[in-house]
Amino acid sequence: MENIFLKKMMKNNFIWAENKIQEDRNYFDNLSKDQKPKVLWIGCSDSRVSATEIVDVEPGEMFVHRNIANMVVHSDLNLLSVLEYAVKILKVQHVIVCGHYECGGVKVAMNDDSYGIIDNWIRNIKDVYKLNKIQLDSILNEQDRFDRFVELNVLNQVQNIKDTTIVKEALANNQELTIHGWVFNMRNGKIKNLF
Repeated sequence: MENIFLKKMMKNNFIWAENKIQEDRNYFDNLSKDQKPKVLWIGCSDSRVSATEIVDVEPGEMFVHRNIANMVVHSDLNLLSVLEYAVKILKVQHVIVCGHYECGGVKVAMNDDSYGIIDNWIRNIKDVYKLNKIQLDSILNEQDRFDRFVELNVLNQVQNIKDTTIVKEALANNQELTIHGWVFNMRNGKIKNLF
């Protein structure tokens, strides 16, 4: 028996598709052609942070990869495949690592509790804490420390992107490519550019 929420999603899809056709009868013909995004977005899987919605871009304008806490782990073949495809094939001009305040992955990395298999992924975030322990431990307000940890995680992931052979080769070949670190503030809907 199909869930009521899933039925609602299917109905919403039908209405969305019909609305798109009414706005532009060639919408889906154009959508089905080759994509030419200028941006690769590496963001968090959090259900509250829809990458294309928070920057208000149309389908095809941004290539998106999401995982828990917007991590760039050098052994993650999924992420590396996405990065290589985006940089070498799609020739994106920008790679954005976008974290967000109130990130559950970062939050659980702030304590020593065990969560199961996710602990293996969170270990990478815990390493970011260790690298910045003096700075983070000096922040007395827990919310401020949490927010700064989110920012430091993004900055660390940006460095991890820069350290990939994919990005190094692109830059060595004078490919136009800029790496960015952003944080989405779900408390006010605004993005903070970290540099």
